[in-house]
Amino acid sequence: MFTYVCLGTNDLAAAIEFYDAVLAPLALRRCITPEDEDWTGWAGWGAYDGNSANELALWICKPFDGRSATAGNGTMIALRASSREAVRGFHDVAVRLGGRSEGGPGLRPQHGADFYAAYIRDLDGNKLAAVCRGTESRRSGTQ
Repeated sequence: MFTYVCLGTNDLAAAIEFYDAVLAPLALRRCITPEDEDWTGWAGWGAYDGNSANELALWICKPFDGRSATAGNGTMIALRASSREAVRGFHDVAVRLGGRSEGGPGLRPQHGADFYAAYIRDLDGNKLAAVCRGTESRRSGTQ
């Protein structure tokens, strides 16, 4: 359904440092972008092949209109995690680097018996989740 999602930031350098660390537990690495002025002020994580033909990424940038970036009330981006350990890593790193917890790692049975998630706000107030769905608890005996 999506090709990319973009979030605004007021401090691109701080946001890049935050996202590099927070997305590492989810195995998301920074996209390589062309060395031209069209990409100045942008950073992304996920897949981007350089000409946009194959793109599935989370991007950050300063808003085009020059005004301050603001977080949307009720807006959230959920990212896939490969394990519950990855969910915990995402949450722990985010909080350690100045993000805010919006719900620690744990099962959310209202969304399914195996829905394991954590919720954070980034440095600009954008809400993100890391979600692991699967039968990890039955395979490994963990909760």
